[in-house]
Amino acid sequence: MEKNQRIVLARRPTAWVEESNFRFEDSDIPQPGDNQVLVKNHWLSLDPYMRGRMSDVKSYATPVQIGEVMVGGCAGEVVASKHPKFAPGDKVVGALGWQLYGVADGNALQKVDASMIPLSAYLGSVGMPGVTAWVGLNDICAPKEGETVVVTAASGAVGSVVGQLAKLKGARAVGIAGGAEKCRYVVEELGFDACIDYKAGNLRGDLKTATPKGIDCLFENVGGEIFDTLLGRMNPFARIAVCGLIAQYNSAPYPMQNIGSVLINRIRMQGFIVSDDMSRWPPALKELGMLVATGKLKYRETVAEGLAAAPTAFISLLKGGNFGKQLVKLV
Repeated sequence: MEKNQRIVLARRPTAWVEESNFRFEDSDIPQPGDNQVLVKNHWLSLDPYMRGRMSDVKSYATPVQIGEVMVGGCAGEVVASKHPKFAPGDKVVGALGWQLYGVADGNALQKVDASMIPLSAYLGSVGMPGVTAWVGLNDICAPKEGETVVVTAASGAVGSVVGQLAKLKGARAVGIAGGAEKCRYVVEELGFDACIDYKAGNLRGDLKTATPKGIDCLFENVGGEIFDTLLGRMNPFARIAVCGLIAQYNSAPYPMQNIGSVLINRIRMQGFIVSDDMSRWPPALKELGMLVATGKLKYRETVAEGLAAAPTAFISLLKGGNFGKQLVKLV
């Protein structure tokens, strides 16, 4: 008899995540109750926010408890359904966690069409990362034509979408990424105007060259020294969307030297969580889906094979080892 496979949180990390923080388990395949759906997961999304869920500290969401399945978005196929809107064979996306099979209330699942858009893209550019980019850029940064938009982690699942959307609005898009190959991809394939390799050791000088007129909008994913340096280039009345601070998830907070720029330049800085306003998801997904289907929005995926590879791939993600969207192919 086929079994479910899952990865649970074995112990909480104290600094960098280690593979010993996870435990691989076999279990019975869960069965759906009334209005529930059983899904066989084909793809698992790995995202930086999961690091926060592993810690037992106050945050915007409840942490994963010891022994619980690690939280995560999945895309897969309905196997059995007791919900009137879903039938076996339907392709769906939902928060089903690090496991091969998952049960969810039908209202918590989104039916998707994989005929025009690959199923995996619904976990990336046409999923939560894409909506994150769309909301942060449109609702907080709100760039005007000709303004300069800087995006940190520009080759990642969120940052890559931000820059492309900014270009479609007529803005100048400048990315920051780690390594020459990532910067080449950001400029030559995604169409950014410039990209700064923060690993090259000349962040301040390269930033000045790439933003001769300063920065009007900053989409911040990283935090730490890079964020602090960027604050020194902000224009008066600039806008900053704080999406993530991945450089600080496994270490002490960075001592900011340029925070005074927020006052001096009257900067509007706002942190946001993509689930804050679910009414923004439908228009975002409609536009993103159209752009991906027509080839106007490009994306890249880093794929780990098999559920057992998820911990290693997640640790690599936290250290910047992924290129584009980090996924785990489950079947």
